[in-house]
Amino acid sequence: MFRVRLRLPNGHRAGYRYLDLVHDALVNGWIAAGATPEQVIGSGAEPWNFATLGFHRRHEGQVHTLLVSTSSPALAPILARLEPAKVRYARASTAELFDFGAAQSCPEPPPIIPSDQGMLGVLMLSPLVLRDPNQPGKRWCSHFGSVDLSSAINSRLGRIAQRPVALRVQPDSLYVRANPQHSVLVSTKLDRNGRTVFVIGLQGPLVLAGCREDLLLAWYAGLGEKTRNGFGCIGLAEQGVGR
Repeated sequence: MFRVRLRLPNGHRAGYRYLDLVHDALVNGWIAAGATPEQVIGSGAEPWNFATLGFHRRHEGQVHTLLVSTSSPALAPILARLEPAKVRYARASTAELFDFGAAQSCPEPPPIIPSDQGMLGVLMLSPLVLRDPNQPGKRWCSHFGSVDLSSAINSRLGRIAQRPVALRVQPDSLYVRANPQHSVLVSTKLDRNGRTVFVIGLQGPLVLAGCREDLLLAWYAGLGEKTRNGFGCIGLAEQGVGR
């Protein structure tokens, strides 16, 4: 397990319109560090996730920090070798260039968790994507109350770890009361016809409770689906988003 922050100098940012540009830049970094394409791309890839920290302006993301994490024993030593100068991708079709070469790499330690049972108050640094069991077809949850969070998150983490996971997941009650809108719409890519593809994700603070092993798995693997595409990355609520 390993987790790292790539930070640009103060006042510097990298822009993107579609999240897959950042994904592709990170894939370049992974492969340059020694990963095979099969380890980081496709349905059989190892688990990893990332978050873009910054803001949006006029439908364009502005990133000052990338947080990249993996729960995979195979990818962890590769992530430790990731060079920011290799996190770069140019795309002629959309006239975009994402370049994180000026960033500094800083490993991030795990949260302090008791040896048996513990709790973590977390923020979604990148939105939580879950399928809505009440909607036919490929539909994403747009409200915390529309899905059993514990069951959905444990099911995904259990597939990653190949063992049962028994976290209790609860959204922050005050946040839910004060914010009836829980979803965000993320532009992920352009399809073959030039139309924007969106993914719906949930945003808000959560409380995770369980054994240390399960909590650390969630911390490094991320929560929910599409984690390798830039969703489900968590951070400590007490630390905020930070840089």
